[in-house]
Amino acid sequence: MTNFATFGAGCFWGIEASYRKLDGVIDVAAGYAGGHTENPSYPDVCSGTTGHTEVVQVEYDPDVVSYQTLVDHFWSLHSPTMKEKPQYRSVIFTHSDEQAEVARQALEAMKASRNRELFTSIEPAPTFYRAEEYHQQYLVKHGVA
Repeated sequence: MTNFATFGAGCFWGIEASYRKLDGVIDVAAGYAGGHTENPSYPDVCSGTTGHTEVVQVEYDPDVVSYQTLVDHFWSLHSPTMKEKPQYRSVIFTHSDEQAEVARQALEAMKASRNRELFTSIEPAPTFYRAEEYHQQYLVKHGVA
């Protein structure tokens, strides 16, 4: 049985490539979440009018990699102390009460270790819209990862 985790941490290209390297990760899809428009396109999201965030949806085997490990990796991929425009905001979208609790505890620990405000939000996972195919494994397709 697999689980899903969804993270927004800036441009999804590098985030997607990084999560693919973790043992226990089965698949990673670049996409959009958290907005108010159904089936947004990349130009729609870039316009800032849909409210969506670029995210990755990680499918993982919890017997191999823990959700805690995925959250810890999230912190290593970006600076949660920088307030970004909505498309690139720092967010953990949770798929269960258990994930929400792990994310909240991780956020509190991160706050305690920093002397700066953090701009990461934790929210229930909304509908995930898979990004266009040219965004999937973008860095691999372009010889960067």
